Amino acid sequence: MAPMPQKPDTLTRIAVDKFMKNKLAVLGLILLVIIILSAIFAPLLTPYEPSTQELLKKLTPPNGEHWLGVDTLGRDMYTRMLYGARVSLLVGFASVAASIFIGTIVGAIAGYYGGKVDAFLMRVVDVFLAFPSLFLLITLVTIFEPGIDKLIMAFALFGWTATARLVRGEFLSLRSREFVLAAKTMGVKSSKIIFSHILPNAMGPIIVTATLNVGIVILAESALSYLGLGIQPPTPSWGNMLQDAQSLTIMYEAPWYPIFPGLMILVTVLAFNFVGDGLRDAFDPKMKS
Repeated sequence: MAPMPQKPDTLTRIAVDKFMKNKLAVLGLILLVIIILSAIFAPLLTPYEPSTQELLKKLTPPNGEHWLGVDTLGRDMYTRMLYGARVSLLVGFASVAASIFIGTIVGAIAGYYGGKVDAFLMRVVDVFLAFPSLFLLITLVTIFEPGIDKLIMAFALFGWTATARLVRGEFLSLRSREFVLAAKTMGVKSSKIIFSHILPNAMGPIIVTATLNVGIVILAESALSYLGLGIQPPTPSWGNMLQDAQSLTIMYEAPWYPIFPGLMILVTVLAFNFVGDGLRDAFDPKMKS
């Protein structure tokens, strides 16, 4: 008797298999899980508070009591690294979620309806792209009091345009497919076609873009905080921890000081990039493992 044909794998199963075969993507995912869990359970992983000062111990190098040393105000560096991860991840995830939401709505409407609606919305996108986003970010956080909520709004305001163009392109290619035409013939509402029929088929590129953008936002937040325009002390942030280490005196007396926050920024951004590249390869049928 001839063997029964195997049931074909779903697209999700194929994507997961391709992702798991990418060693760098799996490594990035493991690192991100460790970093996120460390940020969530920070109070359980350290006996200190991030703002507790012991001035007599300032700039103490790493030892058995303070694993990553002590900063200029006698605060435990390991503790501030854990709580700083909370801030960086919050800014990254929240601002990217907001920008993805805005960009997806704009791109979906533009790509589905086309014509004058598409032309108008794409001109709005062009206007936002014409502004130098970095200088506007600096201006906004300078005018308004710097804070987590201000950074999230600023990054969301200038981060949705690329997603809008990406989603628009996906909708332009999907709106003429048979399942969309069949739904229109059956009298299905346009809103249901957009969000229930087309959008699920465009989620792959959106997820990839979101993953890569989180790393970009974390890097931008660290840069602004390093310049004193982002998260303000005493709230710990990897960027403002680097700002404290700008002094040449600290560089000579405590060269280990800037290494740990800089290393965390590097590892986190690399991990997001590895995961994003792995997701791109997994969702793109043209890519080979």
